[in-house]
Amino acid sequence: MEPIITRHRFEIRRRTLTVLEKTYLTPKMIRFVLTSDDLADFESLGHDDHVKLFLDVGGEQPEMRDYTPRAFDREARTLTLDFAVHVAGPATQWAIDAETGDTLNIGGPRGSAVVAPVFDWWLLIGDETALPAMGRWVENMVSGTKVTTLGLVTDAAEEQVWVTDADHHAKWLHRADAADPSPVLDAVAALDLPLGKGFVWIAAEANVARATRDHFQMARNHPREWIKAAGYWLKGKADAHESLD
Repeated sequence: MEPIITRHRFEIRRRTLTVLEKTYLTPKMIRFVLTSDDLADFESLGHDDHVKLFLDVGGEQPEMRDYTPRAFDREARTLTLDFAVHVAGPATQWAIDAETGDTLNIGGPRGSAVVAPVFDWWLLIGDETALPAMGRWVENMVSGTKVTTLGLVTDAAEEQVWVTDADHHAKWLHRADAADPSPVLDAVAALDLPLGKGFVWIAAEANVARATRDHFQMARNHPREWIKAAGYWLKGKADAHESLD
C-alpha cells in the first residue's frame, strides 16, 4: 500500500536574500518577494514546509523563527514569504520595518512531508499563521480535486482569495481569541463532509489544533492516519511549534 506521507530530506543551506517586493495582502498579512542567486537550487516539495529565519536582535545569537515558503521560482531566483502581523516578535517587527533592498537570512527547508494524492476530498483548517501553507496547497491542486478550507481569522478584511483549478469551497470563521478552541469546534461540527476517503490538515494555536484533531478522531471517528495536525504557535510562549501527529 502506498504510504500516505513520504518524507524527503535536503542538505541544509543558509541563504542571504534581498527584499524585491513588499505588499500588504490584507491589513494584517504582509507578503515579501525575496531574491538571491542562492535560490537556484532551492527545494520545497511539501505545501507546509518551513524555512528558518535568522533575525539579528542585537544579542550574541540571532532569534530564529519558522515560516512557510508561500511560493518559489528557481528560474527567477525568487522566494515568497507571507508574514501574519500579530504581537510584535522579532519576525513580525522585521516584516513591519523591512523595505526594498533589505536582506534576510534563512536556512532550509530541512525536508518535506508530502501527502500522497490518494484521497477523495481534502479539508484544510488553519489560522493566520497557516494561511500561507493553505493557499499554496489549494493553488497547486489539480482540476477536479475536492477541497474545503476553513480559515480562522479576526474579520472579513483578513480573508484571502486563492485562484485554483480545484473544486474549492472556502469557509471563514471570524473569532476574537485565536487560542480559544470553542468557536472552532462549533464551526467544524457544522461541516458537512463528503463521502469517501478524506484527508484533514489542521494548523493553528497548539490547543486549538489539538482540540480540533480530537474532534475528528473521537466525535467523527476519522482515521488517525488521515489527519495531520500541528500547533504552529502556543499562547504565551515564543517560538513554539508542536507536531501533534
